[in-house]
Amino acid sequence: MDLDALTAARRAEWARLDELGRIRRPSGREVDELVARYRSASADLAEIKTTAGRSPEGDHLSTLLARARLRLTGAPDNVLRQVPRFFAHQLPAALYRLRWTTLVIALAFLAVAALVATWVAGDTAVIAALGDEAGLQQYAEDEFTGYYSENPAAVFAGTVWTNNAWIAAQCVLFGITGLWPVMVMMQNAVSVGVAAAVLFAHGRGDVFLLYIAPHGQLELTCLFVAAAAGLHIFWAWVAPGPRSRGESLAAAGRSLATVAVGLVLVLAVAGLLEGFVTAQPWPWPVKIGLGTLALAAFLTYMLVVGGRAAAAGESGDLTEYEAGTARLVAG
Repeated sequence: MDLDALTAARRAEWARLDELGRIRRPSGREVDELVARYRSASADLAEIKTTAGRSPEGDHLSTLLARARLRLTGAPDNVLRQVPRFFAHQLPAALYRLRWTTLVIALAFLAVAALVATWVAGDTAVIAALGDEAGLQQYAEDEFTGYYSENPAAVFAGTVWTNNAWIAAQCVLFGITGLWPVMVMMQNAVSVGVAAAVLFAHGRGDVFLLYIAPHGQLELTCLFVAAAAGLHIFWAWVAPGPRSRGESLAAAGRSLATVAVGLVLVLAVAGLLEGFVTAQPWPWPVKIGLGTLALAAFLTYMLVVGGRAAAAGESGDLTEYEAGTARLVAG
């Protein structure tokens, strides 16, 4: 093969390939032409490398083909675009999908906690089984409130944040079992109910409610959302619809894994409230008001921003370029 002759014969075709590869919004006809010229140029490059090895002409043609390939297949977004899209569209849309399941879990949690508290507080034998009276009295009067101030605020906030973030991540990651989120919620509901029963039995029920309210509103809501995400992943496996179980599970896992990332950030706010607000000697309306404000901001983001993102077609899943083209199904 005469490399100079091939270059002279294909120069106009390669120039057209270069021109097509630079068009930002090609028409359908231009895309078809780009595909045809891409295939032809690929054959030329293979012939050049086979007969002449590496050459300036081959390197130039490789550059043209790389540009054309990016035009045909797309490219990942810049990080500066990915981050705003994640927080403005993907995360709120994923949270919005969980709104009703989150509400059901919250009501079930409160019902279980209330039933446990009523049962334990109303039965002296059950109270006695929890420990001796002196120990329970000390817990109600000192240990419960001392828990929030026994360590430096920053250390305490970091500890509760990492603990709650790990619990939330478990609910999402192990949600496919269908049992793990339920078990975590039941354990926490029983623990809250028992603590409430001990304090109410010793005439300090108001202290329980006041110390839980500042941080507990946002913290518990995050755990409810995490459990809802885990159960949605489980349901995607149980009832995949027209898609295969693998495809349904992959889509749910991709879209709802974003929830775990988002909850880590929100639980950091709950940790700051628990570490720097709950134990402060401020008026209770101020402390509870801060917790309520944080919860209101999260619910606004989840329901209002998430509703708009969902209405725009977002589901929380990755883009088609990142996840791959979905298989078309009927129905």
